Amino acid sequence: MKQFLIAALVALLSSQSLAVTQGDVAPPWTGTDLITGDSVAFPEVLGGKPAVILFWATWCPYCKAFMPRAAEIQAEYAEAGVQIIGLNHKERGYGDAAAYAKSLGFPLVAVADADAIGDAWSIDFIPGLLVVDGEGNVVYRRRSTDLPAGSKVSQVWASEVRAVLDKLVSPETAGP
Repeated sequence: MKQFLIAALVALLSSQSLAVTQGDVAPPWTGTDLITGDSVAFPEVLGGKPAVILFWATWCPYCKAFMPRAAEIQAEYAEAGVQIIGLNHKERGYGDAAAYAKSLGFPLVAVADADAIGDAWSIDFIPGLLVVDGEGNVVYRRRSTDLPAGSKVSQVWASEVRAVLDKLVSPETAGP
């Protein structure tokens, strides 16, 4: 019995350590942009600039609540080269991801069929919300919440993302 418990504990700890989290280099991926049809490769898509990575689905109420905040963040940080990279994850055929991405009304890279990417990044719940620096290092990953979907939680997440982006794009951290 003791060996079983030790094996179970090791398995549990090992599975938790696989999550892509703050301080990790995010795994590379390639995908197809839902809006342009172009191939997209990560981390090359970053162009040396930070990005907000958002794993989303059309049916997700948290995602829908956050999208207006993502639009605001994109507009506020566009001059610094910050992009919103949306990865359609766990869609399961519930909605038209391409139509939804196009309807958002703000520039973003929107990647189709990103379940394999989400699995590689250990995204269990959506929205998966991360910020990466220009080299693809994870500098923020949202924590789980007990807050209901809506304005309050989306504002909390947006505030956290802005705080991280402010540090990444400040004049002191900008290159020559």
